[in-house]
Amino acid sequence: MARFEQAEERIFTKQICMRCNARNPQRAENCRKCGYGRLRPKARESRSA
Repeated sequence: MARFEQAEERIFTKQICMRCNARNPQRAENCRKCGYGRLRPKARESRSA
């Protein structure tokens, strides 16, 4: 993970749209790009296949 807490907080305090994968602010209710209502928190670790 990042060494700097401020940078880590700025990077990971996002919501990701489940439909179009757009990044949204933490407080978002709907996607800014497509309007979809299901958002998930940004993953802190990358998924391995």
